[in-house]
Amino acid sequence: MIKKLFLLLFTLFAFSLQSQAQDDLQLADTLIINGETIIMLGDSVIILRPEQPKYWKKGGNFNLSIQQVSLTNWSAGGASNLALNTGVNLFANFQKDKKIWDSNLTVNFGFNRQSDRMFATRKTNDNFIFISKYGRELTPKWYLSTQIDARTQLLSGYRYFRPSGAERDARTKISDLLAPAYIQSSTGLNYKREMKNKDRISIIGSPFTGRFTIVMDDSLSRAGAFGIIPGEVVRAEAGMSLTSSTDIQILENIRWKMDLNLFSNYEKLGNLVVNMNSVISMKVNRFITTRIETVLIYDERVLITRSDDTQGPAIQVQNLINFGIGLDF
Repeated sequence: MIKKLFLLLFTLFAFSLQSQAQDDLQLADTLIINGETIIMLGDSVIILRPEQPKYWKKGGNFNLSIQQVSLTNWSAGGASNLALNTGVNLFANFQKDKKIWDSNLTVNFGFNRQSDRMFATRKTNDNFIFISKYGRELTPKWYLSTQIDARTQLLSGYRYFRPSGAERDARTKISDLLAPAYIQSSTGLNYKREMKNKDRISIIGSPFTGRFTIVMDDSLSRAGAFGIIPGEVVRAEAGMSLTSSTDIQILENIRWKMDLNLFSNYEKLGNLVVNMNSVISMKVNRFITTRIETVLIYDERVLITRSDDTQGPAIQVQNLINFGIGLDF
């Protein structure tokens, strides 16, 4: 009998402890206001904010390389010189629902200075490229897009030569800021694909393209440079274009970016204006990089003065190999 009574008292005691523990456990009160979740647990208040969608992706790259050679009483010959090349690339991409808006700005500049020559400082690299594209999604990979492509340079450009019988070099201005400037507006179908490893491919085919060549320098305008009518400032053309942009990770520390723009005037269908920019970046570490840049341009209306003083259309090629500072941000 005593054992049964002891067992009953122990059972009642255990049940009392369990009931008290359940009373100590308080269910959290939850309140949702304007998308924010507020949890009240005893004297504590926890606010859980939903993750805000990110519609913008912004960033860029800065690179700088410097080379200096200083010679004093150097029996092997040569000349002291200083070379600098720098550039910045900025991008801002917007995507929300079925709308995209991608913008990219590239500015490059370089010069070489050799103190023992006439016109000691000479430009080696100078370009300004702005591309902005707005599109509406038709399918997950196809868009109806409109793109603006603007290209020019920052400083005057010269052709250096030595006249027959002269002892010093001379120069002739062949380009300047907004002389030329090229503005191209195109509307068409855009195939755009972005892979999980951040590789990107974009191709726009446009049967409706307007291209404007601007020459704001009076002397170049009077000479009819870059295919404009002598004395005019703007030459307008209608045609079709194909534009592609590629950004691919070739190896772990090697990335390749290439922009290609092809334009054909309806008046001379098949005669292409070509603009290609290719950059291979090889990262040594976070701050040190090697860049191989190639620019290729062909425009039959731009007459190039060759070394034999003859003029005519020609393929323009610029190659730069830089080893220096490269910062991504």
